[in-house]
Order: sequence, then structure tokens, then C-alpha cells
Amino acid sequence: MKRLIVSALLVAGSITSSFAQINRDTTDLTFTGTKVNPYRTEFDSTGKLSFSGYIDTYYGFYTDTVGAGGFVKFPTVSARNNQFGLNMIQFSTKYESNDFHGTATVFIGDVSESAWSPTLKYVQEANVGFRVFKKLWLDAGYFRTHIGLESIQPRENMALSIATTTYFEPYFMSGAKLTWIQSPKWSFQLNAFNGFNSFVENNANKALGASISYAPNDKFSSTFSSLVCDESPDGFNRPQTRLYNNWIGIYKTTHWTVGYELNYGFQTNSQLTDSSKTAQFFSTLLAAKYRLDTKWASYTRFELFEDGSEVLTGPIENANHQLVGLDITGFTLGMEYKPIPNSYFRLEGRVLSTKANEDIFYYNSVSRNQRLEVLFGLGVWF
Repeated sequence: MKRLIVSALLVAGSITSSFAQINRDTTDLTFTGTKVNPYRTEFDSTGKLSFSGYIDTYYGFYTDTVGAGGFVKFPTVSARNNQFGLNMIQFSTKYESNDFHGTATVFIGDVSESAWSPTLKYVQEANVGFRVFKKLWLDAGYFRTHIGLESIQPRENMALSIATTTYFEPYFMSGAKLTWIQSPKWSFQLNAFNGFNSFVENNANKALGASISYAPNDKFSSTFSSLVCDESPDGFNRPQTRLYNNWIGIYKTTHWTVGYELNYGFQTNSQLTDSSKTAQFFSTLLAAKYRLDTKWASYTRFELFEDGSEVLTGPIENANHQLVGLDITGFTLGMEYKPIPNSYFRLEGRVLSTKANEDIFYYNSVSRNQRLEVLFGLGVWF
């Protein structure tokens, strides 16, 4: 009996070995995954897989009290007051070939805790795309925003802090993009997202948008983006259609980098004083960096944000608990030192000011309409 069992096992092993030899390029997932795999295991020989990391630390001091979660008002970068912190540590992987690409980035830190999606706070982006036809690409998944001059990664910006204008723009979106790279000068994009600054849909409406980018040479580029959406809850008796328009321009030379951003939009049935009327909002920023040499640079930034009907900000109360909207200006001045090209150390000061009746800051037991900030930042990527 034992000899019979051994013989049967040897025959089965021989058959299995022969089958595997014949189908060496087929994945067997019997005990590791699904029972059936309809595809052969194939790889694009032109594809390239790369990995990268980024660490950003800071110390921040603000003449303001902290709120929910221990974060200051408008928390994104350097969100904790009077302490050392970690903006982010992130890891990314990218796959690129002639006809397909994909990106995935995960991160942790104060940015993910204070300003990211509460349902997917550790996913910064995860998307894939393929070439539909020649210069036409289709991408889908989770994206970092394409709107605005600044990003949530300080290494990509001129300044260490995030402008108020940037804070109230969408940071992240989920959906699909159709991009046509017409030439090195012109690019066009159509997109559809779940919502304005949302990974997960909050109602039955989708956010639809378009972008046009023009780069006539290596020194100048300009991009216009527009997004229309309705972020009101399902069943809301009055539709609140929002149109958000963003324009940015960038000019670069050997020593100078200058960036400008302008935002204008409106939302129906949203005025603070009359909810049946259309509300408007406006914001702008101007930033400039002068590079003294390969290691040292100085920079400055002016910002202006006006949202009197609280379309983007949500309810804002002054010291008397009155809804006042938000009208804020800011000025930033800083220095940067780069010990190696893929790093920086920045020392920065900023002042934010609101209108006289918008005393939304609180320091030393006194309500104020101005906040002073001093920030130190140190980052490296690899």
C-alpha cells in the first residue's frame, strides 16, 4: 500500500513538473490568490520602476492659540505651535513605460493629520494611466491637486509656509484626467472628480474641470484651470453651484524665480447676508526667490484672500462670536540654505492680518486681528 502511494505521488509530481515546464510563464495562484488567472505573466520591457523618499521637519512659533488636534489656524505645513514637528515622511514609487505609467505615494506626519482626507489620511496619491493615442493620455485614481502655485510639499515651493490662498484650495482629488500634450508649448486637460478637495464622494454630483497650459520657452509658463461643482449635501433645497477659476504664471532665470496666482469664483445661493443670492470669492499671491549662488537664496511672498460669505472657509467667528467671513492679507520673508542640491534649511517670518472686526487670533488672553509667525524648516529627499 505504501509503495502504491509513493508511486502515485511520484507520478503526480512528474505531471506537475511537466505542466509547470510547459507553462513556465503562467502564474499558479491556487494557494496564494484567486483560483484562476486569465492572463499570462507579462512585463513591458521598456518599463522603469523607481523609488524615492522625502523627510521634512520644522519648528514653528505663532502668536495664536491652538485648536482641534493641537494645530494652529490654517494648519498645513508647520502646523504645531512652539514645538518641533515632522511635516511629513513620505515614500513614493513610480512606474513608467512608453504607453503606461503609475504613481503611488504614502506619507505620515503633521500634514497628513491636520490637512488631509480623514478617510485616507496616509495616501497622498495613487493613480495609473495609459496612452490612448499618440499624445493623448487617460489617468485615473487619487491625485494631488493640479490647481494653484504651491503644493503641500515645501520642497516644491518657494516658501516654507503655505499661503492662505493655497490653504483654501483643493489639496487632493479622486477621479479621471484626459490629457492631450499637443506640443512642448501647449497642453490641454479635461477632468472629472468626486468633489472639490475630496477623495470620497459627499453627494451625487461630480466636479468637472478643464486646464490649459502654455510654455513658450524655458523661462515662462502659464496655466489656467477651471472647476465647476456642487458641494451641498444631497436633498439640499437650493443648489449651490460653485465655479472656481485659477490662473498661475511662472518666470525663471538663472537667479530669479517669480510666481503669480489669481483665483476668482462664485457659488449660487450662498451669500452670508442673503442665502438666495450668489456669493463671490477672490484670492491672489505673488512670490519671488532670488538665488545668490548654488546654496543661498532669499525669498518673499505677498498673499490676499477674500471670502466674505464663507464659501471656502466655512463659518468664521470673531471674538464676539459673530460670523464675519474672512479677509486676510499676508507678507512673508525668508532665507534658504541648500547644503546639497536635494535638501534645504529655511528660516522664515510671516505676518497675517485681517480686518478690524475679524479678530480671529488669540494670544496672551487678548483677541487680535494679526498673527506673527517664525518658522525653521529642514528637508531632504532621496
